[in-house]
Amino acid sequence: EDIQKLRDKTGAGMMDCRNALYDANGDLDRAFEIIKEKGEIRAQKRADRKTGAGILETYLHNNRVGVLLELRSETDFVARSEPFRHLAHELVMQIAAMNPSNVEDLLKQPYIKNANENIDSLVKQVVGKVGEKVEIARFCRYEL
Repeated sequence: EDIQKLRDKTGAGMMDCRNALYDANGDLDRAFEIIKEKGEIRAQKRADRKTGAGILETYLHNNRVGVLLELRSETDFVARSEPFRHLAHELVMQIAAMNPSNVEDLLKQPYIKNANENIDSLVKQVVGKVGEKVEIARFCRYEL
């Protein structure tokens, strides 16, 4: 039951969740942190890989603010996955709300839905889930 809760929260595999719960002596919060750390390690290992696939995500807020985002991955399979597409949607909403000047500024910003987390951490969590490099290539934001 705890493994399923952790899988639902993190999107990690069953064995990763089981091992994290074992390492955390059954503490769900600590197990979540362990999985998060492993995702960041996976992201560092994949940093040198090329991103040859991806998607363009758009967002329009009240016909006054528009965002176009290019989010890249290594394969089309990941680009079509739910965690990747969800990340793209969250990023365009972040850009619309917070108006970062470039990708580096965006990565440093606190996440609008959870101020205890920044965008870089959010991207690394998705890398941990999908097992590939994920990169914010570029974006543009228009406002009337």
